Amino acid sequence: MTLNFNTLLAANYKSKSQIARVLTENWVASTLFCVRCGFSHLGKAKNNRKVADFICPECGNLFELKSKSGYFGKSIVDGDYQTMISKVTEKTNPDFLLLTYDDTKYQVSSIFAIPRHFFIPSMIQKRKPLPKTARRYGWVGCNILIDHLPLLGRVSIIDDGIWRDKLDVLRDFRKAAFLENESLKKRAWILDIMNCVNRIPSEEFSLDEVYRFEDELKQKHPDNHHIRPKIRQQLQVLRDKGILAFERRGYYKKI
Repeated sequence: MTLNFNTLLAANYKSKSQIARVLTENWVASTLFCVRCGFSHLGKAKNNRKVADFICPECGNLFELKSKSGYFGKSIVDGDYQTMISKVTEKTNPDFLLLTYDDTKYQVSSIFAIPRHFFIPSMIQKRKPLPKTARRYGWVGCNILIDHLPLLGRVSIIDDGIWRDKLDVLRDFRKAAFLENESLKKRAWILDIMNCVNRIPSEEFSLDEVYRFEDELKQKHPDNHHIRPKIRQQLQVLRDKGILAFERRGYYKKI
């Protein structure tokens, strides 16, 4: 499968942002498979969709594309804040596709997917309303804090110009599918514990190492007064779902 953009499509455009949009959107629609069901291609979503760019013709899943020359930082700019919060709360938000490209070679460098069940309201950061001088005065956009994502929430499709095996991508995308059936509150706890585990450098770790995040977790979940039991509970959930392995008393291993 190609990494190259069809540059002929942008012949009539002068704006760099328009050229990038035309080239990346065409590449996704003509080249990328659905990371949920494996269908061979994606279709363009209807223009009246507020939070979606592509739809899978087979399973109907929605995707939003974000593209950038170079690398993504800790956050990405998105659309209307309240719309995104409503979608996340109602669990109707799309999966995200984050694509980076080389604007000198006109080709894709990397692309990874963020399954929609990894989004929680704390990842959606409200931006300042547009000033009176703006055409859309008062409009409030948002940033998506992708640095809040656990590693499992970044499903690599192309890495440094190399396509990953399709079956591996589909497998990785489904690893945490159980989160789709969890409430926002439960998902927030599971994702927070995933992030704590990711920050422990060794493959095998102890319960005491996770306890070191107790104060941080208290700040995120001020209504919970039993942080350590909650930590143990969520580690058991991750063990039962095959994301962690129980090695011996008080010790776990990342899978």
